[in-house]
Amino acid sequence: MPYHSIFRPDLFKDQTIIVTGGGSGIGRAAAHELASLGAHVVIASRRTTKLARIRDEIIAAGGSASFARLNLREEESIAALFAQVLAERGIIHGVVNNAGGQYISPAEQINAKGFDAVVGANLRGTFLMCREAYNQWMGARGGVIVNMLMENWRGFPGMAHSAAARAGVENITKTLAVEWAKSGVRVNAVAPGLIESSGLAHYGEAARPLIEQVIRDIPAKRMGTESEVAAVITFLLSPAAAYISGETIKIDGASSLWRKTWEIEAHQNWPERFDGFEE
Repeated sequence: MPYHSIFRPDLFKDQTIIVTGGGSGIGRAAAHELASLGAHVVIASRRTTKLARIRDEIIAAGGSASFARLNLREEESIAALFAQVLAERGIIHGVVNNAGGQYISPAEQINAKGFDAVVGANLRGTFLMCREAYNQWMGARGGVIVNMLMENWRGFPGMAHSAAARAGVENITKTLAVEWAKSGVRVNAVAPGLIESSGLAHYGEAARPLIEQVIRDIPAKRMGTESEVAAVITFLLSPAAAYISGETIKIDGASSLWRKTWEIEAHQNWPERFDGFEE
């Protein structure tokens, strides 16, 4: 089944673009979108069985794709990914840092191992992907990087570890956009809200009531789609975004402007009010 892109055909003809986490969800949609526009996409993640299936999907649809194993928590694995792509393709035009992960938990129940795992993949891994892209290719030749954030502008109760990591990625995006401008490297980010994606299955049925509450609070009154996120990623990689760097585009149906996702139970535990003029 061909992918129906909103962009013109051959927009990325002869380009090579790496998409991490391309075996499912938003990464899969982005890989299909870019391949449908002429790019050769290299999808990368830990589970190569899933990657092989998506590669075959893309090729069956008339696109060009390959895959590589990647562990975002291993610096050597990230460096090896870029070395492999350059050995096979000889060039890298863009990188989509989509891969990552998190789980739902009250902050007081997140242990150090869990916190480090989420921050390691989402923040440290994204930084190392950016660094290797720059050092192994883009520093001398330019390129485009798109990072993945989340809609956490008011904090993100229930995912303190990922909220902290993604906030760090947002700052890295801004910082690298300035430092690497001299090399012709653009660095931007996307911040999806609640997306109807295969990734929701990881949270289990226990999260269903929370998800339904979030949907009711979104001004758009629906979840976004993987393709809607992929289209924004594609825009940022395209020449249409040639003067955009260091920015984050929210894809959230205005939920960042009006949302309640964390019910505060009735309590009398807040400190007594302060008034310096009370007698």
